[in-house]
Formats: sequence, C-alpha cells, structure tokens
Amino acid sequence: MDMTARVLGWVLEQLQHNSSVVLASVVATKGSVPGKSGARLAMRKDNTWIGTVGGAGLEKKILNRCEELLTQTTATSEVITFGLNKGAKGYEVQPLDSLCGGQVTIALELMMPMPHILLMGGGHCSEAISKLLPLTGWNYSVQDTREAFAHSDLYPNAVELHAMDVIDFFENETTESLSRFSDILLLGHDYQEDLDRLKMILHRAQSSKSSLDGNEFPRIGAIGSRSKWQTFASACIEDGIEQAYLSDVRCPIGLNVGADSPEEIAIAVLAEILSLHKGVDVHSPTWREK
Repeated sequence: MDMTARVLGWVLEQLQHNSSVVLASVVATKGSVPGKSGARLAMRKDNTWIGTVGGAGLEKKILNRCEELLTQTTATSEVITFGLNKGAKGYEVQPLDSLCGGQVTIALELMMPMPHILLMGGGHCSEAISKLLPLTGWNYSVQDTREAFAHSDLYPNAVELHAMDVIDFFENETTESLSRFSDILLLGHDYQEDLDRLKMILHRAQSSKSSLDGNEFPRIGAIGSRSKWQTFASACIEDGIEQAYLSDVRCPIGLNVGADSPEEIAIAVLAEILSLHKGVDVHSPTWREK
C-alpha cells in the first residue's frame, strides 16, 4: 500500500508539472508471477520512473512499452496479458522468456496533463479568462507588476500569484521551471512589459533549443494587433531571437470569431488553446468527425 500511494502521488505531481505519465498496474494474475495484483509503476515524459510490477523481464517489457506510449500525443489505454513461460501461446497471451510459469495482466494508461495557463498581465482579459477556466478543470497562474492585479481577491482560483517586476519574475525561472505551464499569454497593460516578457521567454526557449509545443516548453500567445506584433518581432530579432521561434508565437491570440469584449475574447482564446491541446485543426472541414 505504501508503494501504491507513492506511485499515485508521484503521478499526480507529474501531471501538475505538465508532464504526461504512463501508469502500469497489475490487474490480474494466475499462477506463479513476480508481481501481485495492485503492483504499479509509472513513467513520465523524460523516461524517469517509479514503482515496480515485479521486476525481471516482465518489468523490462513494460518499461519499453511505457517509453513507446509516451511518444504519443493523445491519452490512451491498453491491457496486455503475458504468459511467463517459453511455451506460452502467442494468440492467447504475449509469451515472455521466463520460468515463473504463470500469467499476469497489466493495464497501461497514458495520461496527459490538463493545461496550466500563465496569465501575464492581470487586466480585464485575464480576469475574463480566469472566470472560465474553473469550468474546464484547467489551472491558471497570474503575474502582474501591480499587486492589485495579481491578488487572490481578483483571482481566487489561481495556483500561483506573482506581483512583481518582470525581470524579478524571470530571475527565478529556468527553462525547466517554465515548462510547468502549458501556455503563457501576454496580456499586459504596458507595451514594454509584454515585449520584455516575450524576449525573456524566447531567449530561454532558444538557449535550450526547446519547442513551443506546450509540452517541452509553453505555447506562447500575445494579445494585440498585427502591427503591434510586427513591432514586437522586429525588436526581438534585433535582440538576437531567431525567426523560427517568433513564427511559433500566436499574435493576435484567439480563434477569429469576431470577439470584441473581454468575455468574447476569453472564449476565443480558450477555444484556440483547446484545439492546440487536443491537436485539432479547426480550419479543416472534417475536424468535427475526429
């Protein structure tokens, strides 16, 4: 029971830190087997793992399968029964070169983390977005240079609240720590603040050669017009940011649904993030069939 609690606690921790996880659980056994029903192991996206399903060749097979599942981008599950002897029939079970002689059935589940959005700039649009997020089960955090706009009264469901200067915030962040967020949205009230945020984020991604995919490193979006983005992009290039990274930043954010008010913009922004999270091309005429 102690190992089960440790494994399940570890799984929840990894999901909170934006890491996909495979959980392998022994669900049935027959005869002599190395691991009993209820034994579990889990592996996260960097292939670090915890727990056991019994060791030996069985565990090696499961760890290899966990690595394969972690290359997928959508949640999935499967159940495999192994015959722990050389003569096991392949059409009944997966034969394993073992002398135990029993059978063991293992369920594997690939779990994907829910989005955790960092709202940088706690104004009207951030507030509107934050009110919708609890309905989705997604997490959010807020950073603003003004304490009144990064306060628990305004954002009661925030995981983190950072009322501090932009430079101070990023001094405490690394590429690895920023990966706890699936998305970073630049929603600041001040042009220069958002530009500073963008430069610091992209410099970290570029220095580590990280992809802005929401897994390896957060997806980045900025509110504003196309002309504002052109100014941002020019300033970033002058600061040494490569065009490839700028091309992965979404500006203006949100699906083009004619949104005007902060509440409408919030719907458009979350719809866009949902499509990215699910890997759905909303511009495809067949996306509803997926």
